[in-house]
Amino acid sequence: KGKGGSMHMYAPHFYGGNGIVGAQVPVGAGIALACSYQGNNQLCVTLYGDGAANQGQIFETFNMAALWKLPCIFICENNKYGMGTAVERAAASTDYYKRGDFIPGLRVDGMDVLCVREATRFAAEHCRAGKGPIVMELQTYRYHGHSMSDPGVSYRTREEIQEVRSKSDPISMLKERMLANNMASAEEFKEIDIAIRKEVEEAAQFATLDPEPPLDELCDHIFHNEPPLEVRGTNPWSKLKSVS
Repeated sequence: KGKGGSMHMYAPHFYGGNGIVGAQVPVGAGIALACSYQGNNQLCVTLYGDGAANQGQIFETFNMAALWKLPCIFICENNKYGMGTAVERAAASTDYYKRGDFIPGLRVDGMDVLCVREATRFAAEHCRAGKGPIVMELQTYRYHGHSMSDPGVSYRTREEIQEVRSKSDPISMLKERMLANNMASAEEFKEIDIAIRKEVEEAAQFATLDPEPPLDELCDHIFHNEPPLEVRGTNPWSKLKSVS
């Protein structure tokens, strides 16, 4: 019902975000262990940002994944700023693809769709060949702030943002490449753009008009398949119920 915001989005084979910075990385290694244990030729793609790359649990996970040769692709999305801090101010080494030390790593142009596709293909073949994990650093960029409370221009200039958008935008670059190679027409791109805008507008309207869940559902879904139980509130007199 959206009570957890974007931090708790789950779907089949998609295990969502995590409220703790970097904590999804050991979870990803656990999923990779399950893939290895079940022998289903699957692998886990575990993503984290440059800000999370300095968290201790990531290095612990690298060690365990390498020891057990887990089929896991660790992807560091380096967009040059961890919230509002430039990577050079937060990390002694910004070569994130080398952070695995004993795990091979790739540095990839994250703004080039085809580069990312081919690098991912290579990494998946590496994992499925039983060679263990691999690290990918995707060098990318974000145009907007880290969150709604971040204007995104207090730690960088508007000119910097505009330069990246005008020279390295992944959608624009792919569009130009496809047009140049006669893979699609300008009219087809216009139709795609209209369809996407319509889908986004409908989703935004649905979210805006959807009512908030009532307060008596605040503590629901804490446990799975459990009978209703009392949950301690903010004071000894508040009684809340949790329903699976």
